[in-house]
Amino acid sequence: MATRTKAIYEEGILKPLEKLDLKEGEEVEIELKKSITERTFGIIPLEHDELEEIIEDTEYGSW
Repeated sequence: MATRTKAIYEEGILKPLEKLDLKEGEEVEIELKKSITERTFGIIPLEHDELEEIIEDTEYGSW
């Protein structure tokens, strides 16, 4: 089963932003990707928040 979620890295620990359906001690594989806004910032002359809003609208079909 594959699940995708966002997490925040704080004090050496990845903290998921939503509850995960995992048993205590269960081993998982993690693939780390920075947000697209961080990877592309500076290429397009937009502020971080503006770029994030465009990406979210595109992901959820608001266009």
